[in-house]
Amino acid sequence: MAAVGISLGRSRWRNLCWSAVNALQLIYTIAWTTGCITLALLVLLLTGGNRRIPLRMASRLWAPGLLIGAGAKLRVEGLDRLDFSKPHVFVANHQSIIDICALFRALPVPIRFVIKQELAKVPFIGWYARAVGMVFIERGHAREAAMRLHGVVSIVRAGESLCAFPEGTRSRNGAVRPFKGGAFQVALQAGAAVVPIAIEGSGAVLPVSGFRVRPGVITLHIGEPIPTTGLRAGDRHALAQRAHDAVAAMLACTHPPRQA
Repeated sequence: MAAVGISLGRSRWRNLCWSAVNALQLIYTIAWTTGCITLALLVLLLTGGNRRIPLRMASRLWAPGLLIGAGAKLRVEGLDRLDFSKPHVFVANHQSIIDICALFRALPVPIRFVIKQELAKVPFIGWYARAVGMVFIERGHAREAAMRLHGVVSIVRAGESLCAFPEGTRSRNGAVRPFKGGAFQVALQAGAAVVPIAIEGSGAVLPVSGFRVRPGVITLHIGEPIPTTGLRAGDRHALAQRAHDAVAAMLACTHPPRQA
């Protein structure tokens, strides 16, 4: 009984310590994000609306700072498969909000994310996202979402890359949910290759519920680009399934089933 009491006491003390650390991390996250976005918006103003520099600031300043603050190490596999002189539509599974930091940091080109409409109302984050041309999608309004994504086609055709989480929401158990077809429609219309990315470990660093940060390793497995040449608009669901299967397969390879 005494041993049980000591164990419970240590557990409570450990939880209190983590709560204090996470509170400091939350303050740091808010302050760092506010400062980086303020600087990025100032640079945007001084450069006459050049979005490329503020987008690169997200990958070289904001994202690394948050990953360090979370105690997260980033590993990237498969970058050599891509020709970054061409635009791509990146599609990834979604376990955590820190996935955005990981993708910003890992991909060596400016990228625009497809993000939910609710973020447009968040101070600083919404201001930055609008200023640099992120794509806002309102969930549950398929027709409006399709119209907005259609407007992104010209951006991708002009050489810019797009990044989306086609599951539509974060996974709570790590399983890859079905992929929605919107981003794949953009890829088909723009003639850009789809690049599946499997994100592993982010849900353990920062879970969906609450702000319970724990140090860990986030790994991005970048798959083979899926060409869209010769495909038609009606092929988007098959393309989405192919990308989904590629992401699921990469995750399965890192966690093979145990032998009985």
